[in-house]
Amino acid sequence: METRDPASLPALTQDESIRYSRHLILPEVGPEGQRRLKAGRVLLVGAGGLGSPVAMYLAAAGVGTLGIVDFDVVDTTNLQRQVIHGTPDVGRPKLDSARDRIAGINPHVAVEGHPVRLTSANARQIVRGYDVVIDGTDNFPTRYLVNDACVLEGKPCVYGSILRWEGQASVFWGGRGPCYRCLFAEPPPPGEVPSCAEAGVLGVLPGIIGCVQALEAVKLLLGQGDSLIGRLLLFDALRLRFREMRLRRDPACPVCGDAPTIHELIDYERFCGYAPAEAVTENRMNDDVPEITPTELKERLDRGERLTIIDVREPFEWEIGNLEAHGARLIPLKQVPERMDEISPDEEIVLQCRSGARSAQALGFLRRHGYDRVLNLKGGILAWSDQVDPSIPKY
Repeated sequence: METRDPASLPALTQDESIRYSRHLILPEVGPEGQRRLKAGRVLLVGAGGLGSPVAMYLAAAGVGTLGIVDFDVVDTTNLQRQVIHGTPDVGRPKLDSARDRIAGINPHVAVEGHPVRLTSANARQIVRGYDVVIDGTDNFPTRYLVNDACVLEGKPCVYGSILRWEGQASVFWGGRGPCYRCLFAEPPPPGEVPSCAEAGVLGVLPGIIGCVQALEAVKLLLGQGDSLIGRLLLFDALRLRFREMRLRRDPACPVCGDAPTIHELIDYERFCGYAPAEAVTENRMNDDVPEITPTELKERLDRGERLTIIDVREPFEWEIGNLEAHGARLIPLKQVPERMDEISPDEEIVLQCRSGARSAQALGFLRRHGYDRVLNLKGGILAWSDQVDPSIPKY
């Protein structure tokens, strides 16, 4: 991040001086620091759970330009934690909703929207135009992509991650400390780490971690304080405990090490073990996964065909809504290997989960063990609720 000459910093208007008066009397900020914030350009990758508090607090703090990368639309399930969006915004692009909320918080902040999927083809060009990048992503391919783009462009990446009741935060800055790859050289196998959609997340948690990210971004722009470079902050909300791990740069890191081998962005979906189609959406499976749609399944059940429906979700998900009325049985994904004797290979089996991702994993496992008559319910119970029985709650 370049240190700007104070003479080149934009002046504060009278309204801004009043708005930021509590900053101006802080010795670590003052008028010059506030002008640095006004000149600052921060890129938020994602306007979801983490991006919401980051965007709102950076806007309130007077960061002059916020770039937002997001191509998703607001869904009702987002509202429990993505507080930048409201009930009237359901169905709107998140970028539009976030832009309106930021304008309401601080009309002096410019929002640069990037309504695109961040890819290896556009990431460096987008990242290049900003001083600080905020990682608000929720999947491993994009997380590695953001990290590598920041290292190659020499930008600090303020990292955050949340799941269930736990969160993490750090600042990765290749050349000045470790990067994300120094901490996680290899991604976990697909499906090993559940998404928030599968495992859940406490609604307050992204507010806590997002505020830490916003704080780190402000400190970087001001050039004040001790940043989280070389430190990983761990937060346990259930026990209300913060812990810290020291991080070291890996000299063998392929992107920020002594002899880097990555000089351009790569195919991150394949690096993380995903087929390209899987990377687009968790609801889309590989072409070689035999599927049955909810309407097809309902028609076959109505004809009285003998089908064994196995629900591989967790017990608490089963309680939210299930297909027990159609003969479904619960065998959580992790229990499938030890309970195979409860699943007859002579029967035609339909595997089902929330959206189709976990059931596809169970299908692959059973096929490797000689089960040939196995189908995956396309779109899971969410699709069943949409296409067959809207009385089944969606979550």
